[in-house]
Amino acid sequence: MQGVHRYGMLADGRVRLELTPTTSSPLAIDMAESTEMRIQRLISENPVIIFSRSSCCMCHVMKHLLLNNGVHPTVIELEEDEIGAINNNNQVAPAVDGGDGDGDGDGGGGAPALYIGGALVGGLKDLVALHLSGHLVPKLIEVGVRENNMVL
Repeated sequence: MQGVHRYGMLADGRVRLELTPTTSSPLAIDMAESTEMRIQRLISENPVIIFSRSSCCMCHVMKHLLLNNGVHPTVIELEEDEIGAINNNNQVAPAVDGGDGDGDGDGGGGAPALYIGGALVGGLKDLVALHLSGHLVPKLIEVGVRENNMVL
């Protein structure tokens, strides 16, 4: 990963940024760390994390539902080859794939896959069901990403 250091305004109003390597970022990639370990570390270090695809409309809806509930999730955008690599590994597939591999937004097919407090919620259908049942906000409060009295 790269660290961002700000360098003041340029004459045309843009901001000049310089990227420098760092290992202190929670999203830093340790080349010695296996894919499975990296995924498990990201899940455990982030209270709300979505494994997503940039071209997936269900991922987009999931992100907006969480944002509308006052939560800014960590979003890991996966490329198709990364999803394939994750799904091919039996140890990681249940964690990110949801186990069914059908790609219909219920946690299968690799994305979207939502974790709250280190526990797999699932895909978009699971998130919507949690929201409609009234259990989403208490779960978000429990992991400390939303306050009880928050007005949206």
